Amino acid sequence: MAAVPIPTRQLFIGGEWKHPVLNKRIPVINPATEEIVGDIPAATAEDVEVAVEAAHSAFNRNRGKDWAFASGAFRAKYLRAIAAKVVEKKEVLAKLESIDNGKPYDEAAWDMDDVAGCFEYYADLAEGLDSKQGTPVALPMDTFKSHVLREPIGVVALITPWNYPMLMATWKVAPALAAGCTAILKPSELSSLTCLELAAICQEVGLPSGVLNILTGLGPDAGAPLAAHPNVDKVAFTGSTATGSRIMTGAAKLVKPVSMELGGKSPIVVFEDVDLDKAAEWTAFGCFWTNGQICSATSRLIVHESIAAAFLDRLVKWVKNIKISDPMEEGCRLGPVVSGGQYEKILKFISTAKSEGATILTGGARPKHLNKGFFIEPTIITDVTTSMQIWREEVFGPVLCVKTFSSEEEAIDLANDTQ
Repeated sequence: MAAVPIPTRQLFIGGEWKHPVLNKRIPVINPATEEIVGDIPAATAEDVEVAVEAAHSAFNRNRGKDWAFASGAFRAKYLRAIAAKVVEKKEVLAKLESIDNGKPYDEAAWDMDDVAGCFEYYADLAEGLDSKQGTPVALPMDTFKSHVLREPIGVVALITPWNYPMLMATWKVAPALAAGCTAILKPSELSSLTCLELAAICQEVGLPSGVLNILTGLGPDAGAPLAAHPNVDKVAFTGSTATGSRIMTGAAKLVKPVSMELGGKSPIVVFEDVDLDKAAEWTAFGCFWTNGQICSATSRLIVHESIAAAFLDRLVKWVKNIKISDPMEEGCRLGPVVSGGQYEKILKFISTAKSEGATILTGGARPKHLNKGFFIEPTIITDVTTSMQIWREEVFGPVLCVKTFSSEEEAIDLANDTQ
């Protein structure tokens, strides 16, 4: 597969590329090779100030007629233009995502299809807004009239994670723009490349300046001042529960609305009447897709005791067949985890489980054939009790823990045994 050069970008503010005020940059590390392949600008509070001002001006420009209170159909045209550009640049975007995040190229390419689909979906909704404006509401008295207006909330801060860098950003950017908001996107510093390319796409399609601003940088340096800024009207955040709690605390001081998508420790419950092969395939998919780096990963397997041995036997066979390689290699199904920090954290979860008395049924280490890169074999852990860390805390990696049950009631209790 042809190599793709890593573009050198700046912050995207007010429709222009701007150097960070403090001129700091953050290295981009390819998790498959552990090599530095480029760098991204590191925004700080000084840049947040400029970006919020740009978004605020764009919202109010021409009394909002230029964007916020223009027709939904007007905004939809831009969303469709962005979708078309994503389709056009799909291969390059997918390669950048793979190099930056470590997910298999095929998965990254599917993500790009979803990115384009998401912009199209919200373009439809933006168009649909126009006919809904001023919907009358029936009242019991003729002396009063009532109708519904849907208005954008204002300037929104969008803080997104590294597991689906461009797709999760789109899940926030597309609805915000469709509604008429102006936005500042702060992607995760661990994988920001495709979000900076989204900025380039916005420039190419002529999105009005300041409607979408993109600040890359560290959470404490850029994310925190952005979330706490008094001229940001709403914060949408996807990431860890701990960070979500901090953002919510800051927002509460200004009675600022927030929407959060935080951690998970989801169960997959397998009863004795299943097709063992199909259930094994879905269990592997639920925990090892995107390397288990998904908040909805089904990382706790709860299986009926009468089939547990046979089922785990099938599951281990499935897992051993997953091709682990450089994400650019043909047929790769499991790449490296995103960073050295995550790699260490996941291995620590596994060693703690072992020291607490659990059994590593399969995996638990670096694959023998890969001596560099942040690779971890898909891991299945048995002999787990409900007080163990591995049962209670989100790993965000390719690690499945297993418990058996005898009755449906017990299965439901175990499934719900999570924060």
